Amino acid sequence: MAGDFRGPPPAGGRPPQGEPPRGGRPARPGSPGWTRQPRDPLPGHGGRPLPPPSPPQQLAGTPPGRGGRGPLRRPPPGRAAAPPPRTRVAPVPPRGSALPRPAGAGAGAAGAGVHPASQAPRDGRVTRGPSMPDWRRVRRAGRGRWKAVLILLLVAFVGFGVYLDQNMTRVQALPADSSASSSGTNYLIVGSDSRDGLSAEDEERLATGDAAGQRTDTIMLLHTGSSGSVLVSIPRDSYLPIPGRGSNKVNAAFAFGGPELLVQTVEGATGLRIDHYVEVGFGGFVGAVDAVGGVDMCVPRAIDDPKAGLDIQAGCQELDGTTALGYVRTRATPGSDFDRVQRQREFLSALLGKATSPLTLVNPFRMVPLASAVTGTISVDDSDHIWNLAGLAWGMRGVSGGEGVQTTVPIGGSAGGSNLRWDRSRAQALFGALQNDQAPPESSFGP
Repeated sequence: MAGDFRGPPPAGGRPPQGEPPRGGRPARPGSPGWTRQPRDPLPGHGGRPLPPPSPPQQLAGTPPGRGGRGPLRRPPPGRAAAPPPRTRVAPVPPRGSALPRPAGAGAGAAGAGVHPASQAPRDGRVTRGPSMPDWRRVRRAGRGRWKAVLILLLVAFVGFGVYLDQNMTRVQALPADSSASSSGTNYLIVGSDSRDGLSAEDEERLATGDAAGQRTDTIMLLHTGSSGSVLVSIPRDSYLPIPGRGSNKVNAAFAFGGPELLVQTVEGATGLRIDHYVEVGFGGFVGAVDAVGGVDMCVPRAIDDPKAGLDIQAGCQELDGTTALGYVRTRATPGSDFDRVQRQREFLSALLGKATSPLTLVNPFRMVPLASAVTGTISVDDSDHIWNLAGLAWGMRGVSGGEGVQTTVPIGGSAGGSNLRWDRSRAQALFGALQNDQAPPESSFGP
């Protein structure tokens, strides 16, 4: 026992209660010889011990022992109280062993035995679960749909153009042995009095009469090139040499030999090579005007011409197909044929300007009837196609926009009766400039 002594015993010969006896384990609370030790006073309390804690206060109607959590809910009679929920603890596999793979995980899943948490990024990034749609994906999907729609519209537009091209009426108009040559592109536009496709009621309504055969009421030459667009009217009473027929009015060439002889006559008189031929009849003209919803024109004076079926007042107004046909055919004005060719140029420019406007091109309710009316009632050369008509419309748009030139062949006088003789020097200056694709001088403008 002497070996177990670790120091002098405290006063009284007994170790303090609650401390371990010498050479043994400390006494446990509740064991013989153990008493509660007084609390050590806290600093600042003057050595006084702290008061014991007060017991928890109970709320009114709360059974003792509930700690203020409200009355107990007793089970209904005949039913035992439910046992407390049990907490299940998943077994922890030994260190280094593989984790079991979830059911349904195939060979393509993440590496076998690898916990999904180990696949999280280790660079500090925070991964998120499902969220709102990615607007970049939405925009990409929207662009893809618009591209598909545009492709469908392009295919439909090309298909409609091919359909119209196949349904155009073609004639042999351009001579294969032509010796004329010129720069730029030249279109010969002919308005005939053909009544093909018109019923008896249409002929009466349009005041076209029932004359047989074909004659030309309108002859115009459109030149397009680097110098701009130039539209020249050729009066139908122009007295010109006709190959194989002597000299006669230019519209007689159309009556004698049709479009081909008319082209030969114009090429011989102007020195220009005709590249494209377009012929429009009465029915096609009226249908085109009605298809675009009418054409706005400013009429300088009132005209009353029963022969043309026209009764129109002066002023700016919208002309429908029937009124427009009488307006471009009448001669009941002081200038007679010269006034008529001027009205024809102005109206044709306004018509094609409206036909090629964006409001018409993007409106299928106008574009489809217009294209059907034009291709169903006009005649072109065997070598012409729908895109050549588009070039004609584009050239006329330049004239109607004020950037081109509109004029008449200069007239030098009468060749007897109603025949008109050209002013040769001014006519050569006009067509010579066009032959070299140059802007004609103003001194060459007619009549």
